[in-house]
Amino acid sequence: MLIFTAFMSNSGEYEIVVGLEVHAQLLTQSKLFCGDSIAFGAEPNTHVSPVTLAHPGSLPKMNQKAIGHAIKMGLACHCEIEQKNYFARKNYFYPDLPKGYQISQHTTPICKNGFVKIKTPHGEKSIRLNRIHMEEDAGKSLHDADDKNTAVDYTRAGTPLIEIVSEPDIRSSDEAFTYVSELRKLVRYLDVCDGNMEEGSMRCDANISVRKKGDEKLGTKVEVKNLNSIRNVKRAIDFEAGRLIKKLENGETIKQQTRSFDANNGTTFAIRDKEDAEDYRYFPDPDLTPFDLKDEFIAEIQASIPALPAERIQKYISEYQLPEYDAQVLTEEKETSDYFEQVVRHTKNYKAAANWMLGPVKNWLNENGKSISGFVLQPQQVASLVNCVDDGRLSFSAASTKLFQLLIQNPAEDLVALAEKNNLIQQSDATALEPVIDEVLEKFAAKVSEYKKGKKGLLALFVGEVMKRTKGKADPKKTNEILLEKLK
Repeated sequence: MLIFTAFMSNSGEYEIVVGLEVHAQLLTQSKLFCGDSIAFGAEPNTHVSPVTLAHPGSLPKMNQKAIGHAIKMGLACHCEIEQKNYFARKNYFYPDLPKGYQISQHTTPICKNGFVKIKTPHGEKSIRLNRIHMEEDAGKSLHDADDKNTAVDYTRAGTPLIEIVSEPDIRSSDEAFTYVSELRKLVRYLDVCDGNMEEGSMRCDANISVRKKGDEKLGTKVEVKNLNSIRNVKRAIDFEAGRLIKKLENGETIKQQTRSFDANNGTTFAIRDKEDAEDYRYFPDPDLTPFDLKDEFIAEIQASIPALPAERIQKYISEYQLPEYDAQVLTEEKETSDYFEQVVRHTKNYKAAANWMLGPVKNWLNENGKSISGFVLQPQQVASLVNCVDDGRLSFSAASTKLFQLLIQNPAEDLVALAEKNNLIQQSDATALEPVIDEVLEKFAAKVSEYKKGKKGLLALFVGEVMKRTKGKADPKKTNEILLEKLK
């Protein structure tokens, strides 16, 4: 806590400089260099084969779908696609990779440069990317499975990853939070990664340094490894920036280190002094041939990219005339956005459709712990609810609080028939409403006189009394029209 306080008190003098390395597990059926399954939740050391276990004579073979996913992510991030590629061996000892080295890309990352746009309090900002490259994941060391020994699970070893490496363009933990959120949204839209950080399919390493404001030279960086939630990315940056500032204030030298984050107490601790790239002794993997990417293959992947959040937000604002807030919330998840677009195929009241999605539908999903894929109503049924309110057959109150729930319980039933059966259809026929209105005006004759003398707020009293006498079935709009005509 003292370190964080020091950071807060001196933050005006210092600038945080952050670059992030985000690892995303690719949505393939098998590993990067063999046919072993990558399904989550398997028993330890089950999805393994001679290739995963590096048996002598076993040879890796590239996963074309993984390559396609990496290209798709690069294109979505405005990267240059490297057409001549090869894999390299990264000779750093991994106790949880049987080979003792990792197969990665070094000299030829499949995607170079590019950027990801984020929104900040000061406007839109582009976070530049250095590269996106492919590599295999390591296995998992288990330090608490045995009292005296470290156990190793090779099930995850060889899982295909992309590593998205940003330039040091991030200047606050809030920017980092927004950037990782945008990346997670992007990989989900592209269907290249499920983005489930709690399952380890997306992880983040943060390279953090601080410097006096106005300095051009980068400070000595530390790397905080394996941050497994967006919130922890923010917490780790805040803590580590405070720790580094305190060291500088005390005249201490900052060591280039690799550190880990303890989510329980919000602090970091040293793992080892940081290695440089030359310590990994990269060289081309002799068992994997270089591969060239054809223009046609890249064009085919480009054509498969769906409309992404920024494009959809612009469409919802300009074409559907929605507020920016509505557009942003509706596009947070691709499935929600896709569902909304199906709804507006059946209704032209785009704002009402958005209100239903962000109101009754979202509330029901939250209360029942479901995503839109688990919602029992079809998009056209939600559109029918919108249309029935628009044409006056239902009040919004009756549609959203009563008919909506009845329809969820009986999704196969016709919406109008269900409304009629439960006596929810509004009365909008003037011949049926006029006698009720006449009775109300007669009962409140004194109030009618006050209204005519200028107390126009009494109109709500008359409308409320009509609604009460019709048990909420009177069409408020039609009731208002008749009352105004009679009160002239």
